[in-house]
Amino acid sequence: MKQKIFSYLNMFFIYSFIGFILETAMKVFVSNNMNNGILYGPWIPVYGLSSIFIIFIMRVVFNKLKLNRITKIIITLLISMVIITLIELLGGVIIEKIFHKVFWDYSKLKYNFGHYIALEMTLLWGLLSLIIIYVINPILNKFINKIPNIITYLVLLLFIVDVIITILSKLHIFHL
Repeated sequence: MKQKIFSYLNMFFIYSFIGFILETAMKVFVSNNMNNGILYGPWIPVYGLSSIFIIFIMRVVFNKLKLNRITKIIITLLISMVIITLIELLGGVIIEKIFHKVFWDYSKLKYNFGHYIALEMTLLWGLLSLIIIYVINPILNKFINKIPNIITYLVLLLFIVDVIITILSKLHIFHL
C-alpha cells in the first residue's frame, strides 16, 4: 500500500513537471502572455492531478472490464475529456476565488463555456490523455517504483513549501 502511494506521488510530480515544461514551451513559442502555473516551482499540479486520476480510473475500469483495444481507447478518450475538463473548471474557479486572478481564459475560442473550459481544449486534453496512457505511462512505469522514497519525501517537502509560500504571497501575507 505504501509503495502504491509513493508510486502515485511520483507520477503526480512527474506529470506536474511535464505540464510545466509543456506550458513553458507554449509560453515561449505561442504566446508570452499566458501564465505557466500559479506555483513558483517547476510544476503545474492540474497536470499531475489529472494524470493520476485518469491512470487510476483507467486501471479500475480496465481491470473490471475485458474490452478490445479500440473500445478501451474510446472509453479512455471520453472519460479523460470529462475528468480533465471538470478538474480544469474546478481549478480555474478555485484559483480565481483564492487569488482573484484568471490564469487561463478560453473565452476567445469558438466553443467556450466561460473562461475555463472549451470544447477545443477538451478534445486536446483527451488526445493528450491517450498519449499519457498509451505512450508515456508504460515507459514511466518501468522506473517509477525505483525512485528512492527519500527523493519522493524531499520533492513532497519542496512542493508543500512552494504551495505555502505561493498562498501566503498571493494573499499578500508574505512577499518574495
